[in-house]
Amino acid sequence: MDPEITSAREAANDARVLAFGRLQGAASRLEYLLGRALERECGITHLMYEVLLIVGRAGPDGLTMRSIAQEQVLTTGGATRLVDRMEALDLVTRTPDPRDRRVQLVRLTGLGEEITVRASRLHVENIEQFFFRPLPEGHREQFAEDLRTLSHAARAALPRLR
Repeated sequence: MDPEITSAREAANDARVLAFGRLQGAASRLEYLLGRALERECGITHLMYEVLLIVGRAGPDGLTMRSIAQEQVLTTGGATRLVDRMEALDLVTRTPDPRDRRVQLVRLTGLGEEITVRASRLHVENIEQFFFRPLPEGHREQFAEDLRTLSHAARAALPRLR
């Protein structure tokens, strides 16, 4: 506990609290703007897009549900429901892992690959417009690196799924 904070007013005006609140506010607003564009133009949610990216990153070997859940900070049930919806849209397929038939591997379909490419082109345009352009050019690279550092530190602090 921070002994410097002795009132709600001090808490609300603490530079650390304000900085984190601004990060959350910016993330929420950007998520809304960029997510709505993906839904409108590509018919997928931002979370689906993120899963398409991580499955695409895994390549032809595919990815387990547990890996998807861990990467997206979802329960395994939540990941299964999301992949069910994506499979119904023909974006991904599930096949048994040849090394362990109890495990399902998720892979992109041809349509999933197509949608990932189309959505990524749109997403990059919107990232440029809403995420990078508002920042001074000399700060962009360091800001992106700082976010990577924060993301890795937070990931390391999360409990692992069993």
